[in-house]
Amino acid sequence: MDKRVDKPMDPPSPLGPDLRPPQAALLKWLEPGALDKIMPRTLMARVSITIVVPVLLVQLISTYVFYDNHWNAMLRRMAADLAGDVASVHSFMQDFHTPEERTWLAVSAKHTMDLDVSMQDGAKLSTDRKLIDDPEDPADPLETALWQALHRPFIIDRLRYRSDRLIAVQVQMPDGVLQILVPRSRILPNTTYVFVIWMTGSSLLLFGVATAYLRGQVRSVRRLAQAAESFGKGREVPDFPAEGAFEVRQAARAFNIMRDRIQRQIAQRTDMLAGVSHDLRTPLTRMKLQLALMNDALPEDIAALREDLGEMERMLEAYLAFARGEGTEESTPTDIGELLESLVGRFRREGADVTLSATDLSPKAAIKPIAFERCLGNLIGNAVRYGKSVTVSASRGGGLLNIHVDDDGPGIAPERRDEAFRAFHRLEPSRNPKTGGIGLGLTIARDIVRGMGGEIILDESPAKGLRASLRIPL
Repeated sequence: MDKRVDKPMDPPSPLGPDLRPPQAALLKWLEPGALDKIMPRTLMARVSITIVVPVLLVQLISTYVFYDNHWNAMLRRMAADLAGDVASVHSFMQDFHTPEERTWLAVSAKHTMDLDVSMQDGAKLSTDRKLIDDPEDPADPLETALWQALHRPFIIDRLRYRSDRLIAVQVQMPDGVLQILVPRSRILPNTTYVFVIWMTGSSLLLFGVATAYLRGQVRSVRRLAQAAESFGKGREVPDFPAEGAFEVRQAARAFNIMRDRIQRQIAQRTDMLAGVSHDLRTPLTRMKLQLALMNDALPEDIAALREDLGEMERMLEAYLAFARGEGTEESTPTDIGELLESLVGRFRREGADVTLSATDLSPKAAIKPIAFERCLGNLIGNAVRYGKSVTVSASRGGGLLNIHVDDDGPGIAPERRDEAFRAFHRLEPSRNPKTGGIGLGLTIARDIVRGMGGEIILDESPAKGLRASLRIPL
């Protein structure tokens, strides 16, 4: 019975019926961003690679062409010339039999051909060396040329006189062994070293010039990045000079225009709010004066009106503080530890249980002290309002200022922590501003921190309450 075992079929490719793993791997490397995983991070290194890789390719191609054409042609030509000289000496040595004639031949070969000729009478070629009686390596042009010129067994010894930069050619003759010492320069072209030195030197010179030029271009990009980072931290940035390549100058001009527009919008907002503040304070003052002149009204009515006016003033101050943001305050070197001690001391004098733990806060950091104090005041005030004990810890490391405000209050559920930053949004269900505020404390704090390039994160504190974490780049 004929039993056949069917060959198992290859499983279908998960990438499709017509897409096998090799093609899939190739397409994976062609995907956008695939090379970014193996490329250097800096622009200087990437541009240097774009210069080095083509130069290396040119060098490899040039070297291949040189060794494949020029090198082989020169070797064959020099081997043929040397084989002709050796054949001439061999022919004369066969015709000259007396010692005087052979001595004259050796002297003449030394002066005219730069060959050291000697005759070992009655000797035989040593079998310790490779005896060539038929060219076994046609790729060696010297062996081929000597065999075509002599048609006699010979030995090429490249090692015995290596220290003297000589090569020994020993030819078997009927009455002995003819030994000819040949300078290595006669079979190795000197243009090899000239070519390698010229190729390497020119490459290093061009790469050095390109590197010096690239440093100037990358310096402009780095300065632009530093200016954008400083502006993002809320620091004063002067006009960025448009220099370098066209694209860099274009980016610098765009950055200057963007910075001017943002500063103009901030100034317009501040001026508008200052006018709104003045216009709203005037009717509030009149209402206070009218209340003071009201004699017939009941005392409880006047007290209620005064309480409403006080609440309106507090709300107006909170609105203006939120809209004003950081104003025109500039960053100045500030002692963070001293500022924290002053702020925590103020809350302690009001009867709050606030503990400060600050480590490694020197030297001074460039921040906006008034805005920063307002931000921390809002965070600590919220913690004091909802918790019995508050802990403020501060440290710096990795170019960041880290401050944690922890309380032992009820905290905020993880799904509602983003809502806490919404303007005029109160998580406290009652409408009483004395218990829940007006919903701007955390919004103002995050607006200030983001204006300095940082961020606020809400999380659970070790005391099972709420932790407000500030991270500000220095």
